[in-house]
Amino acid sequence: MKLIAGLGNPGYEYYLTPHNLGFMAVDRIAEICGVEISRPEGQALIARTRIDHTDVILAKPQTYMNLSGLAVGRLLERHQIQSDDLIVLLDEVDLPFGMIRIRDHGSAGGHNGLKSIIGAIRSDRFVRVRMGVKPDHPISDRADYVLRRFRNADLEAVAEMVDRAAEAVGVIFRENVQTAMNQYNRRASS
Repeated sequence: MKLIAGLGNPGYEYYLTPHNLGFMAVDRIAEICGVEISRPEGQALIARTRIDHTDVILAKPQTYMNLSGLAVGRLLERHQIQSDDLIVLLDEVDLPFGMIRIRDHGSAGGHNGLKSIIGAIRSDRFVRVRMGVKPDHPISDRADYVLRRFRNADLEAVAEMVDRAAEAVGVIFRENVQTAMNQYNRRASS
C-alpha cells in the first residue's frame, strides 16, 4: 500500500492559493481514479483507490500546512506504510512557475510542510513532487504570497501543472521514480 498526501490548508479561503497546489493535485488524482477525498481519518480527509494494481490512500491533511506531519505520520502508522511508500505533492516557491521537480529523498528546502513531515516520521526517504510557484516579480513576504489567490491569468497554467503532477505520479506507479524524474524534472515550456 502507498500513501499519496497532497499538502495544503483546509478552508475555502485557501482554495486557489499556491500553498494549496498539493490539495489540487491529489484531487486531480482522485478524479482520475473516480473517487472523492472526503472520509475523515487521522487528522486528514482520505479516499482509498488503486493505481496500477497498487492499493493507495489519497490524503489531504487537515492540520494546516505547517503541521502536515501530524496527519501524515498517523496515516503511515495506522496503515503500516513505510516512508519509502509515501508520495507528497506540494508547492515550491523557489521553483519557476509551472515547473515540476520530483525527488526520492532530501531536505525540506525551507518548506514548512516538508519539515513537519520529516520531523514526524523521522525520515527524508520519501518521494516529493514539487510544483513551482515562483513569482515573476520580487516579493517581500513569502507567506503572504503563497496564501494569496492565484491571478486569473495564471489559472490555466496552474491547471496544466496540476495535470502534469498527476501524470507524473502515474509514471511513478507504472514505471519508477527515476523514469518520472527524467521525464518531468525539466523547465516548464513557455
